[in-house]
Amino acid sequence: MNAPINIQILNGPDGLPAFAVIPYGDYLNMTKCQPERTVPNEVVGKVIKDGLTPIRAWREHLGLTQAEVASRLGIAQSSYAVQESSAKLRKSTREKIAVVLGVSLEQLNF
Repeated sequence: MNAPINIQILNGPDGLPAFAVIPYGDYLNMTKCQPERTVPNEVVGKVIKDGLTPIRAWREHLGLTQAEVASRLGIAQSSYAVQESSAKLRKSTREKIAVVLGVSLEQLNF
């Protein structure tokens, strides 16, 4: 069994359990397990506040130009610009873009 054994339960003002405290090392191990599922706040903000597509938000977050991403994909910048602005891309296209951006497909699908 991999359950932590050094857990401290903290009660709230109502006397009911409110928090579980675990050793910091265990916390670090838990958060490192699935980094491909996280999306930085900046990326989410660009999608929600600015109305960007997740692909464009990630590209800007990573400091890349459309020309750089297009070059990595082996296509023209103008072709990539169309893909980046599209809300509906084929899964295979999204997978290729995810690879060149260095993110998981799941991180583009939020």
